[in-house]
Amino acid sequence: MTRKRIRLYMVLLLLVGIGTATALVLTALGQNVSYFRTPTEIMSGSYPEKQNKHGIRLGGLVEKGSLSHDGSAINFRVTDLKNSLSVHFDGTVPDLFREGQGVIAEGKMDEAGVFQATVLLAKHDEKYMPPEVAKELKDTGHPQ
Repeated sequence: MTRKRIRLYMVLLLLVGIGTATALVLTALGQNVSYFRTPTEIMSGSYPEKQNKHGIRLGGLVEKGSLSHDGSAINFRVTDLKNSLSVHFDGTVPDLFREGQGVIAEGKMDEAGVFQATVLLAKHDEKYMPPEVAKELKDTGHPQ
């Protein structure tokens, strides 16, 4: 074999190896990605996770005036500004959770059409800063 042919085989082998590694990484990531669905998508039934045993993720804004407390449980509505969906959650609420704020709830729909959330995540924008850090920066004279 000539040096050119050996070099060609090495390059082909390297490309096959890179392609295989890329395919394995994308397959592994694809199985663990969990997208959230809007109330409109869930109400229309057009979401692929219907059969998922772990439930689905609902994302949107907490509708203003919809939040009510019932002991340790809370009830509220999540909206995508087109449709809204009732949500029931019994557990610890994140600090950033409030009306008008973005939220992601993970759970399942019940027979009554209420989303039974098992996990609640509050969303914030990139400008968010914990109050303690903002106070410390203000006290030291640093602009935010």
